[in-house]
Amino acid sequence: MKVSVFTFIRNGSLLGYPFIESICSALPLCDEFVIAVGDSEDDTLARIKAINSEKIVIIQTRWNEKMQDRGFVYAQQKMIAQYNCTGDWAFYLEGDEILHESDIPKIRSSMEQHLDNPEVEALAFNYLHFFGSPDWLAISPAWYRQECRIIRNTIRSWAPDGLYWVVMDKNRKGRHPKAALIGAPIYHYGHVRSIAAMHEKNQRVGKYWGHDHPLFNGYQIDAQALSPFSGRHPDIVKNWLAHEAEKSFTPNPSYQPTKRELKHRWAMKLERLFGWELSKKHFSLTKNTKN
Repeated sequence: MKVSVFTFIRNGSLLGYPFIESICSALPLCDEFVIAVGDSEDDTLARIKAINSEKIVIIQTRWNEKMQDRGFVYAQQKMIAQYNCTGDWAFYLEGDEILHESDIPKIRSSMEQHLDNPEVEALAFNYLHFFGSPDWLAISPAWYRQECRIIRNTIRSWAPDGLYWVVMDKNRKGRHPKAALIGAPIYHYGHVRSIAAMHEKNQRVGKYWGHDHPLFNGYQIDAQALSPFSGRHPDIVKNWLAHEAEKSFTPNPSYQPTKRELKHRWAMKLERLFGWELSKKHFSLTKNTKN
């Protein structure tokens, strides 16, 4: 079995991504790591080269600055990297996502288990979305709790945006992949970077969705959508958390939730009452792998 991990990154240092930690967290798992590195204004490319791993394949790219429709330029960059993967499985890991060292054996075992079962087209992770600081998790249905990040590299798939895949059984009609659950989490740190780095990111990326993001004024969220984190962070990211992450955040009990957040409060009440899971998913569970 050959495993390809892939990602894309641009201005990773400038925008406060833990992208080096992300790459290094997956190197023990993979046979190759394909990275589409966009033209950057910082030392992103040099830092990736300094990892000095024979597994890393760098593809230098130019972004289409005129592509400002719903983040599709992200999908373009994602697929440049995916189309250069040569493994049996293609594992997409974003620059703010980290694998825990204790989960590497389980992830690899899941790929081996399903390698010869064509009914399993993809593998889905649980998600830990940290918000405001490394001490808090976003838990409302607004945040996807499970998502595919590994897909079989022998099927026709593409990404309509950076986050998920569409499988093309037919030339003109697509669907979400059929997936099995790995039972391991991905640690998502994109919303704990320093306020300065988050401000810089928001000002730069809004145009790719056809609009300007509002001025970032600190981490704001409904306190009922948060839960304390009591687990252990991956070892690889602890130094980044100590020096680059925001640490002063605490939930604001007087924060006035938006209409969307009030809707999610009701959704969480229904989840607790009926045992439902109402977050959005971009896959369907394969029947013989449900648990």
